[in-house]
Amino acid sequence: MPGILPAGEIVPADGSLPATALTSVGARGFGVYVHVPFCASRCGYCDFNTYTAAELGGGGRAGYADAVRAELALAARVLRGSPPPRVDTVFVGGGTPTLLPADDLARILDGIDHTFGLAADAEITTEANPESVSPESLKALRAAGYTRISLGMQSASPGVLAVLDRQHSAGRAVVAAREARDAGFDHVNLDLIYGTPGEEAADFAASLDQVVAADVDHVSAYALTVEEGTGLAARVRRGELPYPSDDVAADRYLAAEAVLDAAGFSWYEVSNWARTPAARCRHNLLYWTGGDWWGLGPGAHSHVGGVRWWNVKHPTAYAKRLAAGESPGLAREVLTADEAHLEEVMLCLRLAAGLPLEVLDPAGRAGAERARSVGLLADAEYAAGRAVLTLRGRLLADAVVRDLLP
Repeated sequence: MPGILPAGEIVPADGSLPATALTSVGARGFGVYVHVPFCASRCGYCDFNTYTAAELGGGGRAGYADAVRAELALAARVLRGSPPPRVDTVFVGGGTPTLLPADDLARILDGIDHTFGLAADAEITTEANPESVSPESLKALRAAGYTRISLGMQSASPGVLAVLDRQHSAGRAVVAAREARDAGFDHVNLDLIYGTPGEEAADFAASLDQVVAADVDHVSAYALTVEEGTGLAARVRRGELPYPSDDVAADRYLAAEAVLDAAGFSWYEVSNWARTPAARCRHNLLYWTGGDWWGLGPGAHSHVGGVRWWNVKHPTAYAKRLAAGESPGLAREVLTADEAHLEEVMLCLRLAAGLPLEVLDPAGRAGAERARSVGLLADAEYAAGRAVLTLRGRLLADAVVRDLLP
C-alpha cells in the first residue's frame, strides 16, 4: 500500500554506509553481482524479479548497461576511503542475462574492472538459458573476459520442461554446454530441478546421464519449490498438479549423489557438485562464507561489512533514481551478532567444509552431539572439531541447523 515503509531502514539518498561497515571491506573476499531482470517468457515456477518485454512495454533493455554503470559510479563513491576492494568474483544472473547483447555484457564487465579492478584470477560467471546463446555469442562473451557459464537445463524430459514452462528443447542444454567449452570457457555448469509433478525416476535418470555426457565440470541440482504468487502455485492450488513430494525429492537427491559421485563429481555444498576444487563456484562460496559483495541492478541485494541492502525492483524506478543521482537502494538492515551467527551456522553447515564446533554455544554443541549420535554428522570430522553433514544429514540439513541454534 502507498505510504507503507519497506522492511528495514531507508537507504540514504547518496547510498552512504555506516563508517563501521567500511573498516574491512573485502577481508573475506569481494564480489559483484549483476542482476539482469529480462526474460523472453515467464517460467511457471519462478518468483525471481524478472520482466518480459510485454510487461515493460517493449523497453528496458536498451539503456540497461548504462544504468548499471551508473550504479557502479555510485558504488565507487560509497566505498571511497575504505580499503579498496579488488573484485575476486563477478556473477551476472537473472532473468536471462544473455538476452542482452554480448557487447552490453562486455561493457558492464569493463565498468566493474575500471571501477574496482578485477583480480588477475577473477572468476566471471554469466547465467544463460540454453536457447539464448549461440556459438558466436559464446565466443564474444569469452573474448570479453567471462570465464564461467551456468546454463539452465532443468531437465532432459520434454514433459517436465513443459510443466516448468521452459522454452528450450530437451537436448539444447547439452549442445550449449559443448558450445561453451568450444568457445573456451574454463568452467561450465548445468542446473537441474528435480521433483517436478509428473517427473518419473527414469526422467531424472536420463537428465543425470545427459549431464555426465555433456562433460561439464559443475552441476547444481535443486528440489522444485512451489513459491506463492507463481503460475505453478496457482496450478497446484487449483488441483491441476499435485504438490511436490518430499519423499520423491529425497529419492532424486540420492540418485544425483550416486550418479555424480560415480562420474567423478564431489559435493561441496548440499546442492552443488564439482569435478575439481577449481571448478567450485567461488562467487557462491563468497556468499556462503560471509564475504562482501555489491549487487547491481533492480532488486539486487548487497552485503558490505554487516550491512545488507536491496534495490528497488522495477527497472524503470531503478533507472530513474540513478538518473537523478540517487541510490537505487530501497531499504537496508544492519545484522546483529545473533543474526550473523544464525547465518554462519545455516550456511556453513551446508558446505562440505562444515562448521567449526567452537562457534556453537553449549546448547548448540549438545545439539551437534545429538546429530552425530544418530548419523547426521560425520564422526571423523566431528572428532576433529567440525560439524560436517553425512549423506543422510544432507537430506535433513534444515532440521540439523535448527538443533544447533538457540
